[in-house]
Amino acid sequence: MHRIAYYLFWLGSLCYTGVALAAPTRPNILFLFADDWGRYAHVYDELDHTPSINQVLKTPHLDRLAHEGVIFRNAFVTAPSCTPCRSSLLSGQYFFRTGLGAILQGAHWDSRIPTYPLLLRDAGYHLGKSYKVWSPGTPADAPYGGQQYAYEKAGRAYNRFSSSATQLVKEGATWPQAQAKLLGQIRENFRTFLKAKPADQPFCFWFGPTLTHRPYEKNSGQALWGINPDDLKGKLPSFIPDVPEIRADFADYMGEVQAWDAGVGELLQELAAQGQLEQTIIIISGDHGMPGVPAGKCNLYDFGVRVPLIAWGPGIKAGRVVDDLINLMDLAPTFLELGGVTPPAVMNGKSFAPLLWAKHSGQIDPTRTWVVTGRERHVAFARPGNLPYPQRALRTQEFLYVRNFAPDRWPLGQPNFTSRQDFPGREKIERNTYTAFADMDASPSKAWLVDQFDNPQWQWQYNLAFALRPGEELFDLKRDPEQTKNVAQDPAYQKIREALAQQLLQTLREAGDPRVLGDGLTFERPPFVGTAKNNEK
Repeated sequence: MHRIAYYLFWLGSLCYTGVALAAPTRPNILFLFADDWGRYAHVYDELDHTPSINQVLKTPHLDRLAHEGVIFRNAFVTAPSCTPCRSSLLSGQYFFRTGLGAILQGAHWDSRIPTYPLLLRDAGYHLGKSYKVWSPGTPADAPYGGQQYAYEKAGRAYNRFSSSATQLVKEGATWPQAQAKLLGQIRENFRTFLKAKPADQPFCFWFGPTLTHRPYEKNSGQALWGINPDDLKGKLPSFIPDVPEIRADFADYMGEVQAWDAGVGELLQELAAQGQLEQTIIIISGDHGMPGVPAGKCNLYDFGVRVPLIAWGPGIKAGRVVDDLINLMDLAPTFLELGGVTPPAVMNGKSFAPLLWAKHSGQIDPTRTWVVTGRERHVAFARPGNLPYPQRALRTQEFLYVRNFAPDRWPLGQPNFTSRQDFPGREKIERNTYTAFADMDASPSKAWLVDQFDNPQWQWQYNLAFALRPGEELFDLKRDPEQTKNVAQDPAYQKIREALAQQLLQTLREAGDPRVLGDGLTFERPPFVGTAKNNEK
């Protein structure tokens, strides 16, 4: 459909824009969950009012859903790594309670753990998914019923959008033709799912593309989307060097985000075409922060664990901004409540459905003032003996407190070099995650910064990303929103640090975290430290 005609169609389908219709008793549930998508959409610029790449991003479909629904200012994952984050989200439990689902490489799903999609299926929902739900891990997508609910026959090329589009253009397609072909695949997959739905059943669909996961086609942000890297100057966080190589890398990531937004638009159009829009609750998020950059993926700083969260649909009053702290494990009980299913008592998460139906913005639930995040192991062999980097953190409105249980270990893995003589070279680091600091994905940004290991000008950014960390970190978010100044040893913060540490450990004990129970070495032994192959990531 021509782009102008599309917008007219979309506007016409939202005839109740700004009016909160009564929520259906068992609505359709459309969950849009992008891999490695950090807190990036133009609408977040309206919330933060600080220099960021959100000022340059163009995400009209995400912005429209946020303006006509509710946007959550403070949403966090329980773990900034694909598989443990998804284990937590699907089960409604902290990642450390999901057995071998708590790690990435070597993950295995325990079928005794209840998950929201299978509970909704048993309650009469028509279940479906496209692309990534739970991986890497075995059995593939087990918490979602495996591949029996997959609708992907039209193609998966959208998952590598920039590479696929670039190849199509090289083969003679125009950019609009390449874009239409890739977006057409996801729309056809979704159309097939909707047509398979029995008329008397609501649906639950998970759309999980991986296009925002690395690698990206280099320089595709500018070539495909017209994103000028120079427009990002002065808009990167202070802990990321603002240099041309890294700005270009961010521009490529932004291109994938804009392709993600375009994909969301296609699904919405198909939903309206099939007459299902007004019966559907749409929730959108991502599984952790940007990959391949300092403080992002595999870190417990906000840049790694704070994610977008947008909800839209009948019964949701338009134009609201919610300040409550949300943990993505809260999604499972929320989806179950929407579907009329009582969440199992084993779930740690708490439904935020009441926040969807509220009529005002700001802090709504006075108890939602903190979340707990953590991680154990990402790349298995990032450290000798397949040992993890155990961390837990407590995030409140005012502070971030991080407990590093093994401060003698490298937080993002071994450097694998000691001097310029045995330095592997920027090209290897850019292309192969395992070359150095294996818990940070390979990228041009990583390669550039690692190459500065002996350059005093960039030493503090290098150390912040890769150096050993103390046992405790504390950040005053009002004075230090980017979390670069650790005040854990500052006497002025002693009482605050002690109170947050006590709250964190008490919460972990009550939740049954193996890391703080008994000898605390559960994650240090087999099967958690078993072998894993390089190609499992």
